[in-house]
Amino acid sequence: MAEPVVRIPDAKVALSTASVYPESTATAFEIAARLGYDGVEVMVWTDPVSQDMEALRRLSDYHRIPILAVHAPCLLITQRVWSTDPWTKLQRAQAAAEKLGAGTVVVHPPFRWQRQYARDFVEGIWRMANETDVRFAVENMYPWRYRDREMLAYAPDWDVTKDDYRHFTIDLSHAATARADALDMVDRMGDRLGHVHLADGRGSAKDEHLVPGRGTQPCAEVLERLALTGFDGHVVIEVNTRRAMSSAEREADLAEALAFTRLHLASAVKVPRP
Repeated sequence: MAEPVVRIPDAKVALSTASVYPESTATAFEIAARLGYDGVEVMVWTDPVSQDMEALRRLSDYHRIPILAVHAPCLLITQRVWSTDPWTKLQRAQAAAEKLGAGTVVVHPPFRWQRQYARDFVEGIWRMANETDVRFAVENMYPWRYRDREMLAYAPDWDVTKDDYRHFTIDLSHAATARADALDMVDRMGDRLGHVHLADGRGSAKDEHLVPGRGTQPCAEVLERLALTGFDGHVVIEVNTRRAMSSAEREADLAEALAFTRLHLASAVKVPRP
C-alpha cells in the first residue's frame, strides 16, 4: 500500500497588522515577510500608514508580500477614521482593496445605536457586493458582558449566520467570547465562509485573541475541516501580542501561530503516493 503524502490546500495564511500592536503597520509587513507568511490583512485604524494606500503599496512592494484583505475601520476606536459615515467607510475600504489587489473586505455588523445603518445593512452589503469582485465578508461578533449582565451591542445580530450575507468571516476568538460552538458556526456558514480570523480563547467576557493552541477553541479541528472541504479563502492570524515583553517575544508568538496553522491545514489533506 502506497504511503500517503501531504497535499497543501490552496488557502493562504496571512498576518493581520493588528497582531503586532502596539508596533506599527509597517512592522507587520516586515515580520510577515521575515516569517514567511503568504500575505497581510491590513487593519485600517488610527495608524496613519494603515489609511494611506500609497504607503501600503510601497510596503507591499518593498517586502514582496501581498495585501490579501482590508479590514474596514469598524471598531469603537476607529469611529472617525475614513469619515464618521459607515457606508463611506465601506466604500473607501472597497476602493482600497481594489487598488491594492486585495480580494476581501472584512466588516463587522453595525452597533445597535447606528440605527439607520443597521436597518439597511444586510441589503446594503448585498448591493455593494454586486458592484465589485471584492468579497464583503461579514464577521461574527459577541454579546458584551459585565458581571451577570449581557448587552446585545450589534445589529441585526452578533451571530451573523442569522442573516443573509454572500460571504462570512469567522473569528474563533469572538466565538469563544460569545460562548458559541465554532464548528457548528462553520457548518452554518457553509460554502459562504470566505475568510477566517484564527485566534484562540477561553470563553472570557473579554475578547482574548490568544495564539492558536493556548485556549479552548477547536482551532486545529476548524483548520482540518477547512482543508478537507477545499477552502480556498484566507486564514488570517489575528492575535493579541500586547503582553509580549519584547519584539523578539512577539515575533516568536507569531511564528508559533503560523506553524500551528500550516501544520493543521496540511495534516488533514493526504493523497496516496503515485
